[in-house]
Amino acid sequence: MKKSEKEVKPWIYWTPRILSVIFILFLGLMSLDVFSPELTFWQTILALFMHNVPALILLIAVLFAWKYELVGAIAFILGGLLYIVLILISAIRDGFHGYMISWAIQISGMAFFIGILYYLNWKQKKK
Repeated sequence: MKKSEKEVKPWIYWTPRILSVIFILFLGLMSLDVFSPELTFWQTILALFMHNVPALILLIAVLFAWKYELVGAIAFILGGLLYIVLILISAIRDGFHGYMISWAIQISGMAFFIGILYYLNWKQKKK
């Protein structure tokens, strides 16, 4: 085996896992916008939980994807597609705003990228 082939395996193994954790932390950080003085404590807790449901689902997917990379590939790609669908529904219902494109690129683009990395890791492991 060539030296360059040995170096690819750790890179392709760890990159999607590290990016998954960072992405989930990013989603959790974005959920902190629920804090408002108008909400009671329990309303804030409920809103925080509801905003973190996608991050919790992805966290569970990452736990399974740590061993079964295809689960991570499917979960992150489907998550990216679901986010685009939700953005489109919101644009149809409330009207299109330019910032929706940047949201879709940031969230879905990163989810697609992580899903593709998990897929490449699965393909490499399969060989």
